[in-house]
Amino acid sequence: MKHKYQNYFYLPLLCSMLITTLLLIVLLFTGCSNFNTNNANTSDQPAYITKSSFLLDTFVTIQIYDKQEEAILEGSMDVIRKYEKIYSRTDEDSELYQLNHGALASKGQQVSEELADLLKYSMKYSNLSEGAFDLSIAPVSSLWNFKASNPVLPSEESIKEALSYVNYKDIKIEGNKITFAKEGMAIDLGAIAKGYIADRVKDYLLGEGVKSAMINLGGNVLCVGNKPDGSPFNVGIQMPYADRNETIAVMEISDLSVVSSGIYERYFSLDGVSYHHILNPKTGYPYDSNLISVTIISPYSVDGDGLSTSAFALGLEKGMDLIESIPNTYAIFITDDYKLHYTKGFKEAIKVIVSK
Repeated sequence: MKHKYQNYFYLPLLCSMLITTLLLIVLLFTGCSNFNTNNANTSDQPAYITKSSFLLDTFVTIQIYDKQEEAILEGSMDVIRKYEKIYSRTDEDSELYQLNHGALASKGQQVSEELADLLKYSMKYSNLSEGAFDLSIAPVSSLWNFKASNPVLPSEESIKEALSYVNYKDIKIEGNKITFAKEGMAIDLGAIAKGYIADRVKDYLLGEGVKSAMINLGGNVLCVGNKPDGSPFNVGIQMPYADRNETIAVMEISDLSVVSSGIYERYFSLDGVSYHHILNPKTGYPYDSNLISVTIISPYSVDGDGLSTSAFALGLEKGMDLIESIPNTYAIFITDDYKLHYTKGFKEAIKVIVSK
């Protein structure tokens, strides 16, 4: 079975790929020393302090504008490291890896509060999307390597075998106890973990007295409050398949999350066919639709993460219906003709200052 997609070039170098494929860009219009010419800093104190690191298999950046203490920046990174050690599917020391490989059987498959909480969010979106988003996709997703220099297409036989273990309804969550209906089932939290972790970083910053900050976990952007002068942050959506500094839309965002899922985040091309990382739990292959990306604006980043994948999987019409059914949540869908489709009420709630 072979699915046809638009033919785009694969970027083989990991660091280059991670930098150029960030879906969301925080636009610092006046460079790294000032955020906005209307908020010029006349003292010796910088406009913000910032720290970046390679975590969660991507580049993460924290910027703090008001309470400029380096210890708080480092503490933010410690929060990310803590949750990465829980949610990683590939780290053999992570709690999720141990759950997937039966190492928690002696404990009755009891997991930590942190893992149980995110599993419940994942189950919520698996149910809400009727399986278009499926937390049990790990047996299939583990067959695909979108970072390989010489990518290989999984065999139809291996995909068919893996699909027999994919069904979110076969996972039971009772408090902190996790039960799989079949041996061989496994969970992948890659489509929702960054959003959940961004929310935990925000909780940490608020607890430290920070009221103005920007959290960017590889394109999952979460704004803490506003800029110090009370004005909103400017957050841009990258033009698909373009340089990371080229935007297709720029929005004013105050104390909200902006998360995108798109086919140009991770993909490879073989024999003129492009394969992206958003996999269909029913076929084991990438979703085949006319969508390039979905961007969600919501109060919580975990919801933006879960909904962006769910809405992409459902397609334009059903995806828009889903988002429009959820209060205080808005979306931009980009179709393969590069048209932007806004959900009802978007432009009344979110100011779009640049749109192509």
